[in-house]
Amino acid sequence: MSDILSKAVEGLNEKLSAADLTVSAKFAIEGLGSIVLDSDGARISDEEADVTLSADIEVFQDLLAGNLNPTSAFMTGKLSVDGDMSAAMQLASALA
Repeated sequence: MSDILSKAVEGLNEKLSAADLTVSAKFAIEGLGSIVLDSDGARISDEEADVTLSADIEVFQDLLAGNLNPTSAFMTGKLSVDGDMSAAMQLASALA
């Protein structure tokens, strides 16, 4: 298991602790694996989700650090979204 994914899960769980996430989302990170987020928190998994967000590791790390706005990343092609766009928007709000 990747240390990067493990640390990302820890950080995501801290951010999501106050959020009321009612959707499921998956971050698919090129070459590393996937993280699923839902009302139970974040975990390393490749299970199905309402929306899948795909990016490379640099974009993923910038999103988590708050250095890159998810909407900007999507609009510039750095982040692809497959599935329920409203779920992606709820996730972006929860992580802000």
